[in-house]
Amino acid sequence: MTAAPATGATTERPPIKQRKYNRREALAGLAFISPWLVGFCVFTLGAMVYSLYISFTYYNLATNTARPAGLANYQLLFDDPKVMMALGNTLFYAVLAVPLEMVVALSLALLLNSVRWGAGVFRTIFYLPKMTPAVATASVFLLLLNGNQGAINKALAFFGIQGPQWLLDPSWIKPSIVLMTLWAVSGTMVIFLAALKNVPRELYEVAELDGAGKARQFFWITVPMISGALFFSFIVLTIAALQVFDQAYLLFYRDTAMAAPDASLFYGVYLFQQAFRQFNFGFASAMAWLIFLIIMVISLVQVRLSSRFVYYESER
Repeated sequence: MTAAPATGATTERPPIKQRKYNRREALAGLAFISPWLVGFCVFTLGAMVYSLYISFTYYNLATNTARPAGLANYQLLFDDPKVMMALGNTLFYAVLAVPLEMVVALSLALLLNSVRWGAGVFRTIFYLPKMTPAVATASVFLLLLNGNQGAINKALAFFGIQGPQWLLDPSWIKPSIVLMTLWAVSGTMVIFLAALKNVPRELYEVAELDGAGKARQFFWITVPMISGALFFSFIVLTIAALQVFDQAYLLFYRDTAMAAPDASLFYGVYLFQQAFRQFNFGFASAMAWLIFLIIMVISLVQVRLSSRFVYYESER
């Protein structure tokens, strides 16, 4: 027995023509994104499902055969001390790199937002480092971070500061990789600059009339109005930091004849070594799924906390 509808309640359905139009519009949208859907299903989703399968096997690349391993690969994740060491290095790097990237990117965006003449030229110059190939960037930073003859230590010596052995001292290895990461921070800078351009000027004018200084305007107007872009960048940069590979590999593992310090062993590097040097594809797949779950948990926590810190103008 169903309850009768409340008195005066009306349920209006859209006209038939409008429903047909919406359906046709949805089909057109699916047709336009179908190349991406096919590529995602074949090259991403399919690869993920297959990697989950081989994570429970001893996979032999030469014969393309897989023997059942049960949970042995996942048990090895906790038995192999290098896994936890690499994961600790990666988490430490993420905690250090992500806030610095956001601060530097926001500072550059604020600087560019204040430029009145030649703004396009300066934006191009600031963005150029993002276009530099990773190998070329690593080669430059190998020279800059040289503990004896590097330009950074020479600049510090000019001010009477003894520079560290950036690439040899375990305490300075992760900061050196962070410095290399900051070289390509201009991608985040562009996102922040676009967000700053959308902040209504009227808010600053009203704040000035009320006697608010630049600092109060920044924390009470600028930060809340661009909090959506800050939150997006925070999630994206966190995910990228947990998957860091290029910087550490190019600085410390490109030359296989030299032993790299343990402080430079990041999770992505160790996964690469297991998969493409040791050919332990089953174990490498288990490592990939572990970092996937960690990223998922961290992202979900960030999303749940976003309602406390992110301001959405449409919810006023």
